[in-house]
Amino acid sequence: MTGKKPQDSLVIMTELVLPNDTNTFGNLMGGRLMYWMDIASALAAMKHCGSPVVTASVDNISFESPIRLGNVVHIEAKVTRVFNTSMEVHLKVWGEDALQQYKYKSNEAYYTFVSLDPNGKPRSVPSLIPESEEEHKLFDGALRRRQLRLVLGGKMKPDDATELKAFFLKD
Repeated sequence: MTGKKPQDSLVIMTELVLPNDTNTFGNLMGGRLMYWMDIASALAAMKHCGSPVVTASVDNISFESPIRLGNVVHIEAKVTRVFNTSMEVHLKVWGEDALQQYKYKSNEAYYTFVSLDPNGKPRSVPSLIPESEEEHKLFDGALRRRQLRLVLGGKMKPDDATELKAFFLKD
């Protein structure tokens, strides 16, 4: 199984915010945005591994700027690190006021997906070969983010989270 570059998994999804997508304040509903983010990140994960995937986790999503009715949503997703059968996908979300001609950051998030074989069982994923400085930074931080997810999910003891401990505790 040969490695792939993060750019090989890049997905850019664009949506128009319509009245049915908004809350009573005229802003895109957070749940609708998370739905679109899940689709974009799943597509990036599938591009990387060439198989069906399921969402394993979604990290904290903080909304920096609301996206208004009539604005455009741009979601960029790509794989940042691969483990055995799982992949971390980083998403960046921008809103765009096409009439006023400006883009603004809405939020970022990390999703984790598991690759499945034809029987619905986890399957190995091709390795990832980061190239750019940003890709290396995301790749290096992914192990800490993974350990944090596992600790918070009760699947790893805090004492076993060596990358997290190294980040917070200096010898």
